[in-house]
Formats: sequence, structure tokens, C-alpha cells
Amino acid sequence: MLSFKVTSTDRAARGGLLSTAHGDVETPAFMTVGTLGAAKGLMPAQLREHGAQVLLMNAFHLAWRPGEELVRTMGGLHRFTGWDGPILTDSGGFQIFSLPGLRKITEDGALFASPTDGSTRLFSPEAVVEIETALGADMIMMLDQCPAYPFKAGELEEAVERSIRWAQRGTKRWKELNAPGVNLFGIIQGGFDEAMRIRSIEGTCALDLPGYALGGFCVGEPIEATHAGIAMSASRLPADKPRYLMGMGMPEDILLAIAEGMDLFDCTLPTRNGRNGMAFTSEGPLRLRNARHARDPGPLDPACGCYTCRTFSRAFLRHLFLAREMNAAILTSLHNVSFYLNLLKGAREAIRSGRFEGFRGEFLARYRTTDAPGEEEGEE
Repeated sequence: MLSFKVTSTDRAARGGLLSTAHGDVETPAFMTVGTLGAAKGLMPAQLREHGAQVLLMNAFHLAWRPGEELVRTMGGLHRFTGWDGPILTDSGGFQIFSLPGLRKITEDGALFASPTDGSTRLFSPEAVVEIETALGADMIMMLDQCPAYPFKAGELEEAVERSIRWAQRGTKRWKELNAPGVNLFGIIQGGFDEAMRIRSIEGTCALDLPGYALGGFCVGEPIEATHAGIAMSASRLPADKPRYLMGMGMPEDILLAIAEGMDLFDCTLPTRNGRNGMAFTSEGPLRLRNARHARDPGPLDPACGCYTCRTFSRAFLRHLFLAREMNAAILTSLHNVSFYLNLLKGAREAIRSGRFEGFRGEFLARYRTTDAPGEEEGEE
């Protein structure tokens, strides 16, 4: 079974040690997204070299292609993907939200049409646990229902109650399978309604699972509502279990959530924005296609020691983007992942030394948008 121990605190912020069958994770930690088994454009050795601890994969997409039984016969996700550290798999709950045209929700689960060949498959709470167990992840997520903002009358309560019932069914199946090293996390829904969040927390935490996640954020709501929802929820989660904030990815938002006591984070922004020419830096986001970088000999971020920043100039990286060279996306994604990993490493060190609020304040004072979208790109 997974174990978790809080090793340091600074107000509500906490550092911890999460132990799994495939290694330990120092928290708070950023989990690099590798939806189909790989972080886009990046090798496992590169991720390890730059400090990655956990890789997040998506059981919904892997179930369609290549299929969980193929992965099982190949030795599970760790052997199949070449990543030997801890793996967390998401369940498909987000796809219930993001792919409304491909699914039908019933009490049984979510009936999906395949995004690849049009075939249909029922993702029930039990089936999802079976899929994730076959994949062999260390941490697996519950199937839940996440409504889109703004919520229709009664929709939020319906989603919360159904997610609790699904959690009860999924937990029962997880206990029946009793797979060594596979740890089920519950997901809290409830939008931005305090009573609904409390109901979801009480109903889900009653199952006494190895970990818990806050879902239902970044679904179209104002950022102020997001921050309020995290603040009202985080401290109500069990103190002795890891707390995971799902899909919340801007650096300033992650720091806010750490201050509220959250432990684990993931987001596609580092690689997605990297593929589109945006670099995260200690002084704010930077758009490499902008003309102001055409003759800039400096690194993406003078404060960064990643391979990209040690080796290449902004001018060269901009040239690669304008020339449509694949290395442009790879090198910028590598830097972005490294930036996030180093940000969380700095947060851990600050919590241990009792100076997290100072660390956060210093970061936010430097972190400004320096490149406006729409600047003239210029020509090579």
C-alpha cells in the first residue's frame, strides 16, 4: 500500500514523503503529463535528469489504444513505457466533461464512442478500476462526473451524488481485485458551492482511500471562484493522506494551492505551450516567435540550469520555430517541464526552512507577462 508522511509544515503549506512500489515522491510535487505513455517529445531519461518524480497517464485513452490487455501482457505501464518511477493514471472523468458529443451518462457509467474508430464502450466505475489495475499504475483515479460551468439547476447536486455512488462501487471493485501496489484515489466534486463540496468530501472520504483529489476546477469558471473553491476544500481533506489538485497548472495557481495545503499537481501547459512557442521563465511567460528575440543571445531563463538554457539562445530557438523544426517544440517543452519541476523543488525547500510565503511573494514579484501576444514575428 501507498504510504504518506508529512515531514514539514509552514502554516498550511506542507512538505511530505509519498512512498509507492516504484519509488518515493517528495511533495509538493508536479507530475509531468504523459497522456498516452510519454510526455510529448521527451524521453524518460530526460525527465529523470531534470527532476521528474511522477508521470501521469490517461487510462481512458490507453484503454482505446493500445488497450489495457496489451499493456498487461507487455508487463504493465512501467515496462511498456520505459518509465520506472511512480505512475498515476486518470480515469476518464475529465473526458466526461471534455467530450460531451462522444458520451452518454447513465447510472451505470459513461458510454463512449471511440475517438479513433467509432466503436462504443461503457466506462463504469468497476470497469475503470479494472482498466487501471490492468495497466499497473501506482495511483489510480476514481470515475467521477464533472459538470461544466455555469451549472444548470440541480446539475451540481446530481453530479456530486452520482460521483459518491460511483466511488462506492469503484472502491468495492478495487478491494476485490486487491492488486499489490495499486492505490485508489477518490475525487471531490461540488463546484464552488460550499455545501456541495462538504457533501462530496464527507461522502468520498468515508471510504478511507489511500489519497484524495480535488476535481471540478478549470471548467469555465472565473479564476476567483477557483481559488475560493480550493481554499474551502483543501483543509477539509484528511491530513494524513496525499491531496491532489487535478489539472490546475499556472505557476501562480499552484503556489496558491500549496499555501492551502495541497500536495500533488499536474497540467499539460508545460508541453502544450512549449509546442506552441511559449516558454515559462522566472520573469514571466515568453513568446519565442516574437521579433524581439530574433537577435537575443541569452538563454530562455538565466535562472534556469536545464539542458536547453545551458546550450541554446533565444535567437536560435526562435529560428527553429519559424523554420518549423521539431527540435523547437522539444527543447522548449524540456525547459518548461524543468521550470515547473524546479518551482516545486523550490517550494519544498522553502517549506522546510519556514519561508514559503517569502518564496511565493518573491516569485510573484518577478513573474510578469513580458511578451504581449500579437507582436510582429518578422521573417527569417
